[in-house]
Amino acid sequence: MSNIRVLVTGVCGRMGRLVTETIRGESDMLLVAGVDPTGAGSDLGEITSGRTSGMTVHGELAPAIAGSNPQVMVDFTTPAAVLANLREALSRKVACVVGTTGIPEAGFDEITRLCDENDTPAVIAPNFSLGAVLMMRFAAEAASRYDYAQVMEMHHPDKKDAPSGTAMRTAKLIAEAKGKRMESPPPTHVELPGVMGGELGGIGVHAARIEGVVADQKVLFGGVGETLSIEHRTTGRECFMPGMLLAVRQVMDQKGLVVGLENIL
Repeated sequence: MSNIRVLVTGVCGRMGRLVTETIRGESDMLLVAGVDPTGAGSDLGEITSGRTSGMTVHGELAPAIAGSNPQVMVDFTTPAAVLANLREALSRKVACVVGTTGIPEAGFDEITRLCDENDTPAVIAPNFSLGAVLMMRFAAEAASRYDYAQVMEMHHPDKKDAPSGTAMRTAKLIAEAKGKRMESPPPTHVELPGVMGGELGGIGVHAARIEGVVADQKVLFGGVGETLSIEHRTTGRECFMPGMLLAVRQVMDQKGLVVGLENIL
């Protein structure tokens, strides 16, 4: 069986650099192109590992696809760029694995349509960590037993969207499992506007951005005389790589749009 031909977008970002080097180290994958406007014309290896590779970073996706014939695009870019990248890749029948978060709800509808129209699959995962997937699953299982729930996430200061895609998906899974609104009594007095965070289905969702954190999340359920805390803490971005590789290996066997790593585990 020939190696999977992979193109990575966002290769100059922290996740993009790690994804690129991880794929280069896999015996069943072949990195055929890297795309990032901020590093256009630079040597890809020098950006990702400090070692010359002889592969030049592309500034635009369309010519990169045309010149490298990838089977899979892995996207770790920004909310502002990801939809345009998906339009380009799916229209050219390149399967997509997406770790970029902050895609609006209408964007998922468009991606579903593009997958169907081009008979090309995509996997979008708010979080590629196995621990994070288990955290979300455990939270959904606990939802039916409690009437109060809060989701609290913390990320590094450079994260573009808030709340995180993981927090949003966790809240949605809790709401779906509960089947009705959680209790969310309003405070009697608020000193700072917005201090209570946002709300989804009666579930409070809170975001913090602070140096020293990679990606942490706690789900707190409350009941009579007790609380249940389900927490996932990320100590390094390497934890996202096994899930990303799994998605690259399995995406071409999927049909349409698949949201959530748990659906291909």
